[in-house]
Amino acid sequence: MIKYVNVVLKKCLNLKRKESIFIVTDSKLYSLAREFFFQATKITQKVKLATIPIPKVNGTEPPKGIAKEMLRHDVEILITTKSLSHTNARIKASKNGARIVTMPGITKQTLKRTIDLDYNKLQKLHNKLANILDKGKKAEITTKSGTKLAFSIKGRRAYGRDTGLFTKKGTFGNLPTGEIFIAPVERTANGTYMVDASFAGIGKLKNPLKFNVENGFVNKIEGKDAKKLKNLLNPLGKKARNIAEFGIGTNNKAKITGNILEDEKVIGTCHIALGNNIGFGGKTSVQLHLDGIIKNPAILIDNKKIMDNGKFLI
Repeated sequence: MIKYVNVVLKKCLNLKRKESIFIVTDSKLYSLAREFFFQATKITQKVKLATIPIPKVNGTEPPKGIAKEMLRHDVEILITTKSLSHTNARIKASKNGARIVTMPGITKQTLKRTIDLDYNKLQKLHNKLANILDKGKKAEITTKSGTKLAFSIKGRRAYGRDTGLFTKKGTFGNLPTGEIFIAPVERTANGTYMVDASFAGIGKLKNPLKFNVENGFVNKIEGKDAKKLKNLLNPLGKKARNIAEFGIGTNNKAKITGNILEDEKVIGTCHIALGNNIGFGGKTSVQLHLDGIIKNPAILIDNKKIMDNGKFLI
């Protein structure tokens, strides 16, 4: 594991001798977090490791003491079972200048398989995709399984250009890298989409989930796991059903495992997330962010097809 841990510390984060690093984890991922702790101590003496409780859903705020501690460090790695990526605590720490990597639900297998990449080559693809989305006004997704969803991205900025290299002050992203993503304009999404790979909080899907969308919110969910998903969404009200994110996977070493951290990066897929998006240009704040992965989509930006049946056309 030392090789892959050091790719994160030295290449992705460029941790320096005089910098401080804060590692946040929980009981489930503690042993892996300790690997990062020990390797970090070989670079800097300013290393701190803390554990937090495991909440029910991604996007739940960490304890207040942890949130305050996150404002005191140069570099942070959040190795937790549930994602802290879209929390106010992470956003404030980023604005304060911390370079942050989140790895929700990371496994040793995922780390070994997906982290040692040709980052420069991937950067070129990310720049192409991000530029297309930045200039785009309307996005459409269709699949043979029944997806037909459209929404506005006018005036929104694409994220993911860092391509896993978080070396500048205030930069943030999760690892493994491999997605370009954007926040759809509120209340503009309409249509239907079929999630047929995996869904956050559920895992790898045996049967697809069908989502009906009207004016930016999911108003109907069908499928074998629909009840389980509704139990996650309903306690948080309508905001939890907001169409929060549209992302495109780009990592050719990633594969569908049921772990959303890796699944959303799989090349030939796209994903739609529900809930919070204030950390990447959206306006919806709610303590939940759940991604659904869609296999082999066709993607059109302003009526120009950039992907067909999971294959890039750019």
